[in-house]
Amino acid sequence: MIVDTALWSSLPVPAMMINADDAITLCNPAAESFLNVSAKALEGRKLWENVMIDAPLEGPFARARDNRTSLFVNDVLVGNGERPPMLCNVQFAPLQGHAATMIVMISPREIASRINQHHSSGKAAKSAIGMAEMLAHEIKNPLAGITGAAQLLSMGLSAEDQEMTDLIVEESRRIVKLLEQVEQFGNLRPPVLKPVNIHDVLERARQSASVGFGAHMLIVEDYDPSLPQTIADADQLLQVFLNLLKNASEATKEGGQIRLHTFYDGSLRVQRRDGTKASLPLQVEIIDNGPGLPPAIADDVFEPFVSGKENGTGLGLALVSKLIGDAGGWISVDSVPGRTVFRISLPRAPKDTTTGEE
Repeated sequence: MIVDTALWSSLPVPAMMINADDAITLCNPAAESFLNVSAKALEGRKLWENVMIDAPLEGPFARARDNRTSLFVNDVLVGNGERPPMLCNVQFAPLQGHAATMIVMISPREIASRINQHHSSGKAAKSAIGMAEMLAHEIKNPLAGITGAAQLLSMGLSAEDQEMTDLIVEESRRIVKLLEQVEQFGNLRPPVLKPVNIHDVLERARQSASVGFGAHMLIVEDYDPSLPQTIADADQLLQVFLNLLKNASEATKEGGQIRLHTFYDGSLRVQRRDGTKASLPLQVEIIDNGPGLPPAIADDVFEPFVSGKENGTGLGLALVSKLIGDAGGWISVDSVPGRTVFRISLPRAPKDTTTGEE
């Protein structure tokens, strides 16, 4: 094969390889999910007959292939004639070392379309975390030596020079804490899924925030009391809510407001990577009136090591996304200055067949 199989399968966006006859020779799992067609059914078929792009691209694509250059097209509708098209960015790039072979990558633009991407990007995120976890383990040992050496040096120094060694010790310890967070992220236990009352967990998170990091905020409850139970890991769900409340509290000045909103949306269904459809009717929104997400990172906030905070690790929202995904749910964000909404969608707990209760 002309590409590494694991790397190709881990690409978080739909990708296909196209030969000189415009035929699809290879597609990754994300492309199968996006087009809702198996790789076996796609391979060997013409690109333009199976991927409908709302732009006249055959000519520019042919020229890019002939000239071995890349082609970028933003904000076009992409579909396959069987499902509603999505607003996407599309990139065509030559495969180095293989004449006439092009790679097509499709990046959905709509926030809602990111539902499927959370699942298809799991392998890529796992690989990134795995590499970071290995590096964290290797870096901690020399850091311990640096810290010890700085402490020894400080014993014979003047007070002015000790400030420099103290800085070395302080910064080394800060790095160690960051590395420990990376290691913790890579060692999460599998969720223990049980019926959970969302409002019980939300209340625990609200009370903790109100007496701690969110004491300066007005936290408003806007609950749907008729909401049925979800199926989740209560401890991990609590961690999710606390992370989101902490982010909202840190982003918002004194006198800011956070609204906790729950409601039921029975029409919400998503298609998973394996082609099955899932209903996620239970909705939890955490809404703040802070400045909003920095535009430069708004589309990538759930990816590891992406942060809008000074000295932020970029693992908080990645952890939230992983925990929600492991529980079978999904999370999205809509942010403008003055209003940021993190929306979590969760499955409904199955009914007990013996009692008829959830």
